Amino acid sequence: MTKTLSLLSIVLAIVGVAAQGQTDTPLLAGIAHVAIRVSDLNRSRDFYQKLGFEQAFTFTKDGVVTESFLKVNDQQFIEMYPQQQPSQSIGFMHVCFEGADLEALHREYVARGLSPTPVKRAGAGNLLFTMEGPEKQNIEYTQYMPGSLHSNDQGKHLGASRISKQIVAVRITLNDPNAAEAFYTQKLGFRPLQRFGVMGRIALQLPGPSLQVVQFATEGAAFAIYFPVSNLRDTAARLHALGLPVERLGSMLTVQDPDDNRIVFVKE
Repeated sequence: MTKTLSLLSIVLAIVGVAAQGQTDTPLLAGIAHVAIRVSDLNRSRDFYQKLGFEQAFTFTKDGVVTESFLKVNDQQFIEMYPQQQPSQSIGFMHVCFEGADLEALHREYVARGLSPTPVKRAGAGNLLFTMEGPEKQNIEYTQYMPGSLHSNDQGKHLGASRISKQIVAVRITLNDPNAAEAFYTQKLGFRPLQRFGVMGRIALQLPGPSLQVVQFATEGAAFAIYFPVSNLRDTAARLHALGLPVERLGSMLTVQDPDDNRIVFVKE
C-alpha cells in the first residue's frame, strides 16, 4: 500500500454496502470485551488507568484478585487476568461479542453446524456461551442481563479523562489468517473489508450495526486494540504528557502496554 489506512476510515467507507448484508446472518451488538493475561496486574492496571479506563469491579479468590474489569464504556470492557503460573501465556486470551438475544444466536450457530457450549449464567450475572474458533482460540458471546455486575455499573466508572470512549477493532495474530477469514465469513457472517497487502492482514466487520472490526494478522504482529480519537496531534501530546512513548504510523498512533500489546489510536 502507498500509505497506511485508518482502520476506522475503512469501516466508514463501507457503511452503505454493509446495509446490504445477508438478512439471515446472526447480528452482533458489538465487541463486549477483550481479555488479556498480564504479567503484573498492578502495572497493567496502572497503564490502562492512565488512559482513563477505570476499574469497574474485580473477581477475587482467597483475597487475591483473579480478574480485573476495566471500563471503556457501558458496553465495552478490558478484562485482565494476572498470570498465576509460568506456563500461562501472556497476552491475548479471547474476544467476546455482545448479542441481543443469546439463545437465538446459539440456535442459529447450531443450525450452521457449529458446536457452541450451552448458554449459561456466568459469574458476573450475564448470559454466556463460548465456541472454539480457528487454531483452537476461544470465542465468547455474552448478553448483558438486568442485575449483573456490568448492568449495575451502568453510568459509573466512565472516566472523565478517557482518551477514547470506544473499542472499534481488535487485531489477533494467527498462523493462518486465511483459514480464520473463511471461518468468520462463512460460519459467523462477518463481512470482508480489506486485505493489507504483503503484511498478511485481513479485516472483517462484525455482522450488525456496530461497524466494529476484527483484524487477523500473521504471527509476529502484536495483539492490538483500536480506539478512535478526534485529533491525532492532541492525542499524541496527551500520551507524551503521560510519559508514554508514541509511534506515528501514517494516520495512526500506537503505544505499547507493559506486556507489549499495542494500543492503536485512529482518526475518527
